[in-house]
Amino acid sequence: MISVNSEASSVMNTLLENEQVQTGLEFLKSDNMNTAEEQIEITAIESPTFEEQVRGNVYKEKLRQLGIDDVKIDDVGNVFGIRKGTGGGPSLVVCAHLDTVFPAGTDVEAKQIDGKIFAPGISDDGRGLASVLTIIRALNASAIKTTGDLIIGATVCEEGLGDLKGVKHLFNTRDDIDGFISIEPGNPERITYLGTGSKRYIVTYKGPGGHSFGGFGTANPIHALGRAIAEISSLKIPVIPKTTFNVGVINGGTSVNTISETASMTIDLRSNEQRELVKLEERVLDIVHRAAIAENACWGKNDEVTVECQAVGSRPAGTQSEDSCIVQTALASTIALGFEPVLDDASSTDSNVPIHLGIPAVTLGGGGDAGGFHTLDEYFDPTDAYFGVQKVFLTIIGLLGCEGVSNPLLENRR
Repeated sequence: MISVNSEASSVMNTLLENEQVQTGLEFLKSDNMNTAEEQIEITAIESPTFEEQVRGNVYKEKLRQLGIDDVKIDDVGNVFGIRKGTGGGPSLVVCAHLDTVFPAGTDVEAKQIDGKIFAPGISDDGRGLASVLTIIRALNASAIKTTGDLIIGATVCEEGLGDLKGVKHLFNTRDDIDGFISIEPGNPERITYLGTGSKRYIVTYKGPGGHSFGGFGTANPIHALGRAIAEISSLKIPVIPKTTFNVGVINGGTSVNTISETASMTIDLRSNEQRELVKLEERVLDIVHRAAIAENACWGKNDEVTVECQAVGSRPAGTQSEDSCIVQTALASTIALGFEPVLDDASSTDSNVPIHLGIPAVTLGGGGDAGGFHTLDEYFDPTDAYFGVQKVFLTIIGLLGCEGVSNPLLENRR
């Protein structure tokens, strides 16, 4: 049974009784289909990871038109502005991510079938981006003044080999963030508050190569690769915290009768605990290097096969207590809307970075039924999707405080 502390529950009950808050909640309900249309508009702008500039510029203008102050695109492409509070409160980031997994040239025009909207990226994270905008409209329509500052916008490079570049840059360049919420597709019951970390490498073995018969006895990069994969696949790893490894891609060789000059593999390592992730990384890299040594020794060679390891991904793992103020506020807002809250297992989102840094953070769903993520058949159903943004709306106000109504639940860390 998930427990919610009395302070968060009391604040949420107080907020629900407030006329301005009710105005904001009603606005989000009435704005539901408008939000879906804006979702379609944003999704129609191609935005592959590392190529988010066009969508970022459009989003900057949308934030500016909604009255967000000091909207800027930073050095890596993040788009953020600020909705100032009345003063003396904490600062909370609320954002979605601009990038999608789909390459340039993908047909991202929406098709509506039986009430569902089909388009690559319509949910991940078209829904998150549209959610941020409707929440701003609700705050404006209700004239709510928060005590703390709302830092609001969008990040780049959340997906794949983007490696959370945007949110990493955000925290590397700012010291005024007390809490963080990212919005992803998902229903209002769910709360992500734990971060799965990952390390990714491209490992390449190189050698002189040669003819399979005439050059027999030459150390072989593919054989070294095989030695490494065999040993990696036999690793014993912990079940708790969940820790995994995978060799996802292998390349190399020219023909059946050629000793290869190169062989490579792409490795994905993950864990829900940073210490275990680092231990696994050390073990795998040791195996990779010993495989080259073993292949050379097999043929009496000295450094004929060499190995290079290129790090292509590093997402930090992070944990925080269920009793964290941000988790408790999200739980209380879920219950306030009549839902039974669910604390999700760890996953990888923009929240990984602040959680790892010890800054309260959650990833919340923007509402609506969704599916087919990361495929050309991705879809979104806007029916009753407003419940998701209502939850985020209440969570924001609870954390930042509402002038004349409630004090901030989020601690001012500065």
